Amino acid sequence: MKKTPRRAVIVGATSGIGYEIALLLVQEGWRLGIAGRRKENLEALQAQYPDQICIRAFDIRQSGAEKELEALIDELGGMDLFLQSSGIGFQNYALDPEIELNTLETNGTGFARMVTHAFRYFLQKGSGHLAVISSIAGTKGLGIAPAYSATKRFQNTYLDALEQLARMHKVPIRFTDIRPGFVATGLLNDGKHYPLLMPPAYAARKIVSALHRKKRIAVIDWRYRILVFFWRLIPAWLWKRLPVRN
Repeated sequence: MKKTPRRAVIVGATSGIGYEIALLLVQEGWRLGIAGRRKENLEALQAQYPDQICIRAFDIRQSGAEKELEALIDELGGMDLFLQSSGIGFQNYALDPEIELNTLETNGTGFARMVTHAFRYFLQKGSGHLAVISSIAGTKGLGIAPAYSATKRFQNTYLDALEQLARMHKVPIRFTDIRPGFVATGLLNDGKHYPLLMPPAYAARKIVSALHRKKRIAVIDWRYRILVFFWRLIPAWLWKRLPVRN
């Protein structure tokens, strides 16, 4: 009997990490529903694998985006894995309100809009794997990027809460919180120096491995695991005195 292909939906697959993960999964034989704001990028990827990929272009910040997500799941014929990959982040030393609010709308409101819909879908289905790409930036509040680090901590905590909620519902939903360090995507194309910068394809391979193993928390990669370990040990009185940049 022919095995049914696994089905994944990736929100934020037009470029960067999400795009690279989509490539790896489709090459493994998954059927994908991919979403993002740039329709031309989605169409270009679909053209390479027309029998495996469905697309939907929408902005997660917009009210009603969850209906677009629902339509994408329906077109795919169901969903086994949901990956929330879309997000933004900027250094904001001047604390420009527009940058902070845009970050909150994307990484906070938009994130919740997508993830809650995926969670409710898996509740109804009776199982599923819900994964998000957050960041090691959620470990501490970064003065150079307040909204970014705060929204990433929000995402970490939100997933913790959903895991507890799934157990309350007695539904076996698996959760994976993926926390990369610096990855060379368009978000970091600002001329600044970022240490331990990882190529997107390398980070994607590590992430796909973590997804296959259904790891609960995956810090990408080993160098950042060491960094985060010591980062957590810094007391608050010292942290606020550190001029952390980049």
